[in-house]
Amino acid sequence: MSATLRETPHDGALRIGVLLPTREQAISGAYAASPLLDFARRAEELGFDSLWAGDSLTARPRLDPLVVLSAAAAATRRITVGTAALTPALRHPLIGANMLAGLSHVAAGRLVLGLGSGFPMPETEEEFASVGASFAGRAGRLDEIAALWRTAWRSGEDGAPTAFHGRHWQAERLDRLPAPAVPGGPPLWLAGSDTPKVLARVAALYDGWLPFLPDSEAYGRAWARIARLADEAGRGPGAVTPALYATVTVNSSRAAARAELEHYISHYYGRSLEQMSAIQAYGWGSAESCAEWLGGYVRAGARHLVIRVGSLDPEPQLKEIAEVLLPAVRALGPSTTVGSTRP
Repeated sequence: MSATLRETPHDGALRIGVLLPTREQAISGAYAASPLLDFARRAEELGFDSLWAGDSLTARPRLDPLVVLSAAAAATRRITVGTAALTPALRHPLIGANMLAGLSHVAAGRLVLGLGSGFPMPETEEEFASVGASFAGRAGRLDEIAALWRTAWRSGEDGAPTAFHGRHWQAERLDRLPAPAVPGGPPLWLAGSDTPKVLARVAALYDGWLPFLPDSEAYGRAWARIARLADEAGRGPGAVTPALYATVTVNSSRAAARAELEHYISHYYGRSLEQMSAIQAYGWGSAESCAEWLGGYVRAGARHLVIRVGSLDPEPQLKEIAEVLLPAVRALGPSTTVGSTRP
C-alpha cells in the first residue's frame, strides 16, 4: 500500500472557520437547506475563511455533509469548504473518491477534508455496524482509505499506478474515475487526539492535524512532536497544517454562556459539559474572553481554527464572533508558532 502525499506547504497564515449547524437542525427537527445556505453566505460576508460540516449517519444524525457542502460551495465564491470531520468508513471508498472529486469541482478547488476514524462511543460502534463496517481496527482502515483515494486521484497522471492493493481494499482501473479539480486531490487532515500513534500518523501520512484538545499546552507539545517527526520523515516545511476544532458560546454573561453551552452539549451528545470538556475544547463567556482562550492555541502553534458555535441557534452569535473574536485572534499574527517547521 502506498500513495503520494500532497506537499503543498501551508503558508503559516492564521485562518478561522465556522461549522455549519447541520447537527443543530437535526436536534430541532427542522431540516432545511435554505437556512444553511444563508448561514454559508453570511459567514463569507462576515470574513470567515472556511466553512465546515460534520458527518454522522445514525450516531449523531444530520444532513449528509458532501451534499450540504456542494450546495454551500455553489452558493459562495471565496470561502474554503471542509469536513470536520468526515467518517470515510460509512461509504464505500470508491464511491467516496468519486463524490469527493465531484465536490472538489463544485468548490473549484476550495476543499479540505478532515477525516475521522469514528468517535469512541457506543453510538458510533452501532453506526458502523449499521453499514457493515468493522469498528475494530478502524484507524488502520482510515489510513488505507486515504491511501486508496490518493492513488485514485493521481491515477490519470503519466506513469501513476491505476490499481490499489491494500490489506482491506483492492481496486483496479482507478483511472476511470473522474480526477478532482486539484491535482492529487484535496488536502487530507486527520481529526485525532494527541496519542503517540496519532501524532506519528499525522506526521507521516496526512496534510493536517485537526484535534479538539481541551488544553492548549498539550496542543503545543503535540504539535512540536508532529513537526519533529515530519521533519525526520523528510517532509518539507509547512507540509502539515496545525488546526483546531473548538466550541465557543458567546455571551456577555459568563454564567448565561455556560448555561447555554450546557444545554447544547446535553442535546448534542446526551452527556454533560463536565464530561465532554475532559476530551474536547470548550470556551464560553464574552467574545473577548473566548478570543483570549483561543489565543492560547494560536500561541501553541494552531494555524486553522474551526469554530463550532455552542448553541442550538448559532446565527445570532455569528456577527459578534466575526466582529470581535476574529480580529482579536488574528491580531496575534503568525509569529508565535511553537515547534513549527515553517520559517
